Amino acid sequence: MSEENAPKAAEFDPAPLARQLLRTVRSGALATIDRETGGPFATLVTVATDVDGSPLLLVSGLSAHATNLDADPRASILLAATGRGDPLAHPRLTVTGRVERSADPRVRRRFLARNPKSELYADFPDFSFRRMTVEGAHLNGGFAKAGRLGPAELLTDMTGAEALVQAEEGAVAHMNADHADAIALYATRLAGAPDGRWRCTGIDPEGMDLAAGDLTARLTYPERVVEPGALRRVLVALAGEARALA
Repeated sequence: MSEENAPKAAEFDPAPLARQLLRTVRSGALATIDRETGGPFATLVTVATDVDGSPLLLVSGLSAHATNLDADPRASILLAATGRGDPLAHPRLTVTGRVERSADPRVRRRFLARNPKSELYADFPDFSFRRMTVEGAHLNGGFAKAGRLGPAELLTDMTGAEALVQAEEGAVAHMNADHADAIALYATRLAGAPDGRWRCTGIDPEGMDLAAGDLTARLTYPERVVEPGALRRVLVALAGEARALA
């Protein structure tokens, strides 16, 4: 077979894997600009996401990275999957943008839902929540699987989803209080996660974020959802699909 007629390898689309990492990795390396030297400064932070996927942080004002961000909000966050073997064989995502203070109650709620142990110190006077305005990202998904993404490729489209955003807090509480069995099915049978005490930590137009202790999972809907009625129908259908896999 000639080179011209040889089948071409499918072009790698970095967006789905990048979004999966963004929504499931709970800690990352935050790189800020050192306010004294002007050089890079990296530290480990816990991470959550806003409804559109924008990274959320909780930082102490006593920390070097907090004072760095107050002086210059430009930063990047490295989110890496972990596992056995060569660490570089696992996918990782670098998100770049500007990290600034946020007093939005939704930012607080979503961060603490994802990182409940942070409630112990979230109200200390020197702590503040921060939200990254994403300007770009780079995914390394393994050999020959890399690519740059713009904000529109990485983040969730929130067009027309105002009703869903308003209903999210109540929907999350309802699912955790009344449908723990369905959440467990979503995690174990549809998202491929191990058994555990799974709970919902967030809902957005593309999927549902799940957590069980230190474990995380992501349930992706078969279609985009922007209003509560459609969300209910999709979740009922997915629960039926999961039960059918028994």
